[in-house]
Amino acid sequence: MIKAICFDLDGIYFTKQGKEKFNQEIMNLGVSKEDVEYVLYKSPEMIDFKKGEISEDEFWSFARKYWQVNKTNDEFIKLLVKGYEINSEVDEIVKKVRKNGYKACVCSNNYKSRVEGLQKKFNFLQNFDVVIFSYQIGIMKPEKGIFKELLKRAGIKPKEMIYSDDNKDKLQGALSLGVNTFVYRNFEQFKNELLKLGVNLT
Repeated sequence: MIKAICFDLDGIYFTKQGKEKFNQEIMNLGVSKEDVEYVLYKSPEMIDFKKGEISEDEFWSFARKYWQVNKTNDEFIKLLVKGYEINSEVDEIVKKVRKNGYKACVCSNNYKSRVEGLQKKFNFLQNFDVVIFSYQIGIMKPEKGIFKELLKRAGIKPKEMIYSDDNKDKLQGALSLGVNTFVYRNFEQFKNELLKLGVNLT
């Protein structure tokens, strides 16, 4: 019996355009697409940042130097959250599942200032029962550890949770533990997968 549904943030709860718009904002400052993507998605510094192993100042100092852009930490975060919007259809699902007695959870590879910036803009964390971010525990998806902690905080067994992510690779740790998983492709497919797994969405 399903007791909890876990949502990823980027590309599911928030529309994928948010991340894309931030990339474009940095490119508008004269930075190449390759350099933007390296710093934000591939650099060891970003991995350490999302694990909470380096500070805000350390990461953004690295970004400033690599990109040769003179922006403050706060200015980067303002640019980041500027283009974000909540996916209203997914938000409605979150409300429905909670109304119907399921726990709504978030599991996200993220860093503190980004979460705080999005929270300040949307006040969205109150919509969830269990929230876990990589920077809080030093473990990132797809590692099993972050999903073990998620299950522990939710107080449920793996087979009682559903987790969807728009990145197939991020599902592996949850899948290996026995969590019900599937790749998010679009809202209708997401909704149909939940229904197939027996979730009440009325």
